[in-house]
Amino acid sequence: MSSDNFDLIIIGAGPGGYVCAFRAAQLGLKVALVEKRATLGGTCLNVGCIPSKALLASSEHFAFNRHHASAHGIKLDGLAIDVPVMLKKKEDIVAKMTGGLTALAKARKVTVITGEAKFTGAKTVAVGDRTLTAGNIVIATGSAPVELPFLKFDGKTVVSSDHAIAFTEVPGKLVVVGGGAIGLELGSVWARLGADVTVVEFLPQIAGAADADIVRAFTRILQKQGLKIEVNAKVTGFKDGKLTAERDGKVLEFPADKVLVSVGRRPFTDGLGLEKAGVELTDKKRIKVDGHLKTTAANIWAIGDVVDGPMLAHKAEEDGAAVAEWIAGKAGHINWDLMPAIIYTDPEIATVGLGEDAAKAKGLKVNVGKFNFAANARAHANDGADGFVKIIADAQTDKILGAQILGKNAGELISEVVTHMEYGGSAEDLARTVHAHPTMSEAVKEAGLAVSKSAIHTL
Repeated sequence: MSSDNFDLIIIGAGPGGYVCAFRAAQLGLKVALVEKRATLGGTCLNVGCIPSKALLASSEHFAFNRHHASAHGIKLDGLAIDVPVMLKKKEDIVAKMTGGLTALAKARKVTVITGEAKFTGAKTVAVGDRTLTAGNIVIATGSAPVELPFLKFDGKTVVSSDHAIAFTEVPGKLVVVGGGAIGLELGSVWARLGADVTVVEFLPQIAGAADADIVRAFTRILQKQGLKIEVNAKVTGFKDGKLTAERDGKVLEFPADKVLVSVGRRPFTDGLGLEKAGVELTDKKRIKVDGHLKTTAANIWAIGDVVDGPMLAHKAEEDGAAVAEWIAGKAGHINWDLMPAIIYTDPEIATVGLGEDAAKAKGLKVNVGKFNFAANARAHANDGADGFVKIIADAQTDKILGAQILGKNAGELISEVVTHMEYGGSAEDLARTVHAHPTMSEAVKEAGLAVSKSAIHTL
């Protein structure tokens, strides 16, 4: 067996792993990045965040041409969908981005090793017939879709998100089990392209982390787009082309050609041999870490979806950069309280910090500023007049505690609120920040003004 010595070994080349590798290399460490896929980028780039956003963009173009182009004076004849071309567009984007990561790894002299890693000790990892040794090891193996025991994935009829980004034709009837980000996004894709889509959610509302007023408006918009939304429904099985569920003691049936199960993700540590390294798990099967992401083995760290916290690519990236800096003796920084979360439907939902409902549930006294995109000129020009911005601020100090945005490009608009919150900014700070006109971002400024009842363009 061959042996290789490194300063740092990273297992998993998703957003957390490759960011950790690149940052460590910048800081002068000799780094090995182990990935079982043939390409870098993990679930996010290969079968998750990026391909789904490519399909969302393609389907939005189709929906615009089908429903809105005529109002802009654009006349189209023979509008049709070519699913194989759409899928190729998605695959080309993924190939371009994974190729870019490979080039960056090579330029930064990161040693990329393809294969499945297994711990053989606290400082050794086996990859095939190769043994790697390092003073520090980072576990960044990500997560996998949760499979329900009575809805096993078969890849054809009962599918995960991995399969739902690769349907070769538009399903006739698609039932989505789970009303979170993944289910709503992929449900939206296929609904825009002509599928009859029903979303079945166990909880009282879809988009569970958002405030009730955001969700009410969001639900109405999705229903107007053709999605059927069924909440408070406990799925019980799938047989003879029908998904069954229970609500208030009654049995519900939903005919389905495809069933997308998107009820969450689980940390993926299968086959790593954590016990040989002395790495312990929590009761929730996530890797146990301290405040600096160190595991119960002194020289082993864990980041991203395998540890506590939201399973978000940008959270993993922040974890990875900070761990690389800590290992290199630098002052890494992560603010886990300010991780924005986004549902990339049209319109989008973007949240950060405490929502109004959560703040009140904690007994906090807050002032809330709201501003509707219907009062924003650029939003009308962009066909984005649906939705609104909410800013939640402490009633005494005016410090921004959180924000929620329902609207077109909400995922882009939330970033400036995160920036103000990072330095402890107030709603007044946000409101007095100059925003270019005409932009949809002016709605964020107006919501900041509305916290003190000073909004200009609404009563």
